[in-house]
Amino acid sequence: MSVINVGVIGASGYTGLELVKILINHPEFTLAYVANSEGATTIDKLHPSLAGVCELEVQKADIEAVASSCELVFLALPHKTAMAYVKPLIAKGVKVVDLSADYRLPIDIYEEFYTPHTDPDNLEHVVYGLPEMYRKELESAKLVANPGCFPTSAILGLLPFMDKRVPNTPIIVDAKTGVSGAGKKLSDVTHFVNVNDNLFAYNPLMHRHAPEIAQKLGISFDEVNFVPHLIPLTRGMISSIYIQVQKDMDAFIMLKEFYKDEPFVRISENPVDMKNVAGTNFCDIYVKQKGNMLFISSAIDNLMRGASSQAVVNANIMMGLCQKTGIPTIAYVP
Repeated sequence: MSVINVGVIGASGYTGLELVKILINHPEFTLAYVANSEGATTIDKLHPSLAGVCELEVQKADIEAVASSCELVFLALPHKTAMAYVKPLIAKGVKVVDLSADYRLPIDIYEEFYTPHTDPDNLEHVVYGLPEMYRKELESAKLVANPGCFPTSAILGLLPFMDKRVPNTPIIVDAKTGVSGAGKKLSDVTHFVNVNDNLFAYNPLMHRHAPEIAQKLGISFDEVNFVPHLIPLTRGMISSIYIQVQKDMDAFIMLKEFYKDEPFVRISENPVDMKNVAGTNFCDIYVKQKGNMLFISSAIDNLMRGASSQAVVNANIMMGLCQKTGIPTIAYVP
C-alpha cells in the first residue's frame, strides 16, 4: 500500500499531542507535517514526553507547505481559527478533519452560539464525524467535522432509544469532564487551587454543546437539558443521561442489538467508569430501566474518543482504511 502523508496543524495543545502520539505509530499514515502558530521548534521540545520518540520539526503553519506535503490534515485549532485554514486547504484538494466546532452545526445555530461564519460554502458538504451515524458518508468525505466530546458521549448513549422516547418529554444530560477538556491555556476556572478538591457546574443549560446534541438527534434545543461539570481529574468524561421511554421494551437488549457491529462501543452490565476507557477510543455504555424512565451512563476519554482518536478513525474511513487501523484500545489502567 502506498504511503499516505498526513499533517497536524495545532500541535501545541492536548488534542494535538494525542494526534501526534497516534500518528507516529500508525501503520498506514506517515506524519509528514506538524505545525503551530510559531514554528521554529521540534515536537520533542514542544512536548518533552516525546523525547527519544519523535523529533519532527514543528513548522509555522502555512497553507502551501501543508498542501504540497499532505493528502489529509488534522486541524486541532480553536473555533474561528480553523475555518480560515479549511477553505484554502479544501480548494487545494487536501482532505480535512477539523476538531473545532466550526463545521459541526448549520450556520444559523453556529452563529447564535459561536461567531460569524466565514466559510458557508463548505458547510454544504461537510460530514459530521460520528462513525456510528455517518460511516457511509465519511467514505467519500473531503471535510469532516469531528464531534465535540460532550456530544459524542451523550449522542452515543441516546441514539438507540430515540425511537422509543415519549414525545415532548425532557432529556437530561448531567456530564462530568476532566480539566484537560478546557484546553491547555490556563484560566481562573482551571487554576489548580480552584479545581483541586472541588466540583462545579459551568454554563448550565446553555453550554455550546447542547445545540449540537439536539441538532444531531433531530430534536429542538428546548428538549435538551445539558449541564456539564468540571471535576479534579486530568482526563475522562462520563455522562449521566435521563430519558422517558415507552415501557414495552428491554433497554439492555436494545442497546446491545443497536451496537452489535460497532467495534468502539462496549455495552456494560454494570455502571461504567472513566478509568476503563482512558487512553482509548472506546465508549462504554450502561443502561438501567425503571418503568418508563431510563438511566444511561456513557463514558469516554475526552481527549481520545472525544477528539483525537475519533479524528483518526474518521481519517481512516476517509482514506479507505479499516476504521480500527492504528487506534489505541488498551486503557490506562491502573
